[in-house]
Amino acid sequence: MPARPLNATAASLLGFLHDGPMTGWDLVTVAEQRIGAFWSLTQSQVYRELSAMAAAGLVRAGERGRRDRQPYEITEAGRAAFAEWAARPPAAETIRFPLLLTVLFGRHLPADRMAAFLAQHRAAHAERLAGYEQVAAALPEDADAMDPYSVATLRFGLAYERAVLDWFDGLPPALGAPAAEPGNTPGTEGRPTGDAED
Repeated sequence: MPARPLNATAASLLGFLHDGPMTGWDLVTVAEQRIGAFWSLTQSQVYRELSAMAAAGLVRAGERGRRDRQPYEITEAGRAAFAEWAARPPAAETIRFPLLLTVLFGRHLPADRMAAFLAQHRAAHAERLAGYEQVAAALPEDADAMDPYSVATLRFGLAYERAVLDWFDGLPPALGAPAAEPGNTPGTEGRPTGDAED
């Protein structure tokens, strides 16, 4: 067992290693795909945590393979440490939304500059929502075949991006708010809608 409780970054890596051995590069890729939208992980963090967990006996390093990449597998001690982490109440979320800081002090910016910022960020959120909707549309029709935990996470992403787009579309014209794209109303695509199933 580790001398101190796992941090969330280390725990997420152990969570992925439950699926089988992975190299540091594999973990970077999987983390970006599966949690990158709500939990940032850098490549240096991944390798630093793997090294620390190997020293603590939570993961076991295998033989180096192609491109000198080394696979890691979770140990029984790692599974126990992960289970202990998962049983702890999650910490309260901390929202960091840089655009909101800019909007708060927007009176110090030229109107066209603010309009450009808003348009850029709205487009980014619309693109992210479209990506989530593509994932949702590809889900199997059989609800029993779906991982309910992954679906719940996807639904949060859908609901969040739709809420942010609603916020953009409700901004007063004085802020130079971008107009919603015709026929692209948030929340019209994909099977999971963010509402609980009966």
